[in-house]
Amino acid sequence: MEKVALLKCTDYDVDNIEKKLREGFELLGGDSFLKELIPENSKVLLKPNFLSVIEKGSPVITHYAVFEAVVRIVKEYSSNIVFGDSPGSGDTKKAAEKSGLMEVAERYGVRFVDFNDQTHVELKNPIMYKFWNIAKAPYEADVVITLPKLKTHAMMYYTGAVKNQFGCVPGSQKAAWHTKLPDAVNFSKMLLDLNSVVKTSFAILDGIIAMEGNGPRNGTPKKMDTIIMGKCLTAVDSTAVRLIGYDNVLSIPILKVAHDTKWGAVMPEEIEILGEKVENMKCKNFKLSRNAKVINFVSPSLNNFVASLTAPNPVVIEEKCIGCRKCSEVCPEKPKVISFVKHNNKVIPKWNYSNCIRCFCCQELCPKGAIITKNKQLSKMLGLK
Repeated sequence: MEKVALLKCTDYDVDNIEKKLREGFELLGGDSFLKELIPENSKVLLKPNFLSVIEKGSPVITHYAVFEAVVRIVKEYSSNIVFGDSPGSGDTKKAAEKSGLMEVAERYGVRFVDFNDQTHVELKNPIMYKFWNIAKAPYEADVVITLPKLKTHAMMYYTGAVKNQFGCVPGSQKAAWHTKLPDAVNFSKMLLDLNSVVKTSFAILDGIIAMEGNGPRNGTPKKMDTIIMGKCLTAVDSTAVRLIGYDNVLSIPILKVAHDTKWGAVMPEEIEILGEKVENMKCKNFKLSRNAKVINFVSPSLNNFVASLTAPNPVVIEEKCIGCRKCSEVCPEKPKVISFVKHNNKVIPKWNYSNCIRCFCCQELCPKGAIITKNKQLSKMLGLK
């Protein structure tokens, strides 16, 4: 049975966060647990979530106070700590500086590493993909500690401990994965294989201020007062989705794939929750990105076909759109599925939905939150809205 520490933390005071994290590690086994997690002379990589060049303190990205609290603890077990990411858009170093993490890192002697340098590796016994091009830094680290935010996600329903390692795929290669794997199930298989390649060691999920609604960038901050910690990434994510309203954890694509492939613990009976009780920490009226009612047919191909028919469409909120064309720039499809038309004296995006793969990169990376997802009539008829 996998152990997960569920903690209540009500603010971003770094001393308070550090205290809570130490409580979590104590629940998981204390000093002996940490010594096993971070062996002597280990090279430790901290993997935050940058997404893009975002202002410090934003619920979109890893909070600098959480990062600092983690650094304080890890420094007691290793003097060789680095951090890095490859955001979906924007310069990585600028993202690190804007987020406030660079300033923290410099104070503590933590080195910034760019994820542009990559290596070609082979994964034994993959779910789907055997050969990989990934960033060298996380692959070569002895210990990878992921520091995700708890957020909604239009394609994957939710993003957290497993999804955060997509940042280990260098730069523009992310677009290629979206094109290759347009459905959430196969994308989930890829993400699980990616975490096997990276050998992600531990997750500290920040849900003190989470994001609901139009996530992972343009949703609404939601106070949840929650930190979730554990070695098993799927156990951490399973606990998180239960807190935001997904009572059936198998309705989340990545958890369903993990369960079916026995990649990691997913079901509540497989997970021992230490600290707070899930029932006491559940967030009322959390606005989900997508309700995940499952329709299961015997044929997987039929499941995929129905999923493609019921997946929501990206649509523009005209009054918010500034015509920056970022949506077209980040669209992974060639030729682009987004064109631009004049309407009410503005230039706004228009989608060719027949060619759209519903990766929602446009919605995810829109700088003004001008793109949302809208359910189709069929999904409403089937009760999937």
